[in-house]
Amino acid sequence: MAAGLFEGQYVWHPAADDRVLASVCVDIRAGRWASARAALSETRDDCALRAHRSLVMASEAADSDLAERWLAEEPAPESALLWARVAVRRALRAADVRDRRAEPLERIALSACDRAAAMDPADPTPWVAKLAMARLHRLRDPAPPGLLTAPPGPWRLFAHVLSLDPWHREAHHRFLACFFTRYGGSVNVAWDVAAFLSQRAHADSALRLLPLVALVESHDPTQLLADRVWEQPQWRSTALGAYQNWLPTVAGQPFTPVLDLAYLAHALVLGGREFEARAVLTAMGPYASRMPWCVFGDPVEQLSRARRACGLPVPTTT
Repeated sequence: MAAGLFEGQYVWHPAADDRVLASVCVDIRAGRWASARAALSETRDDCALRAHRSLVMASEAADSDLAERWLAEEPAPESALLWARVAVRRALRAADVRDRRAEPLERIALSACDRAAAMDPADPTPWVAKLAMARLHRLRDPAPPGLLTAPPGPWRLFAHVLSLDPWHREAHHRFLACFFTRYGGSVNVAWDVAAFLSQRAHADSALRLLPLVALVESHDPTQLLADRVWEQPQWRSTALGAYQNWLPTVAGQPFTPVLDLAYLAHALVLGGREFEARAVLTAMGPYASRMPWCVFGDPVEQLSRARRACGLPVPTTT
């Protein structure tokens, strides 16, 4: 689905150009779930779309009782999945602000994930939701061969997800996050895991962008020439590889992968490859994500700066 032309303003909604999902989000805010049922039911054979839609729906439903009401009235795989997503979102949010309700909310979330997985054993999404909470406990399964740092982590849970969908995008990102410094890991370990995971993937896979995600996560503005890191050969090569092999696949995807495109555009701009970055930003159309731009300042200003560097228009007002 083409992102469409830039018409003068950024669109920050995570539904991007998934029109069905955008409409569902409106219904969820109004307390209606019938469209959510339909939108999730049609994704049973598309794990990536199911993960994306359920995650965005949960962000809209987390502050209401819609998921609980839907599950109580219509217990089914779709309602159980949304409830699991909502419960996990609430648990993570409570843990991140050290809310005293974090532990009971986590127990509720784990139970919700188990219920959703039991209702649809072939669906990896409930297991991915559970994987999102793995960073709270520093699970210590031994790492497989091939990693220089051999970091322990939630490898068994990750392996189960991969048994259901070997290239699940969100699962890889959730797993990598367990090794970020802010969750008890280290810069070197995160780079090692990102390289290990990306090298397993096909050349035209979005998972080849994982090292760029780890690089943004490790950004330290206090270091000398911190913004010049992306000019180093290994990072520039990673970005150019994704540009050459993955970007051509974007037009055939069911929705514009805004976040992945943003990481790629950002890396190309900082790597001094404005010509390639222009094509990536054009593929994004008007759609925008806070990451990775917010790591470097105000996301609107950072995205606009990147677009200007590539000779592209920016909003006249922000």
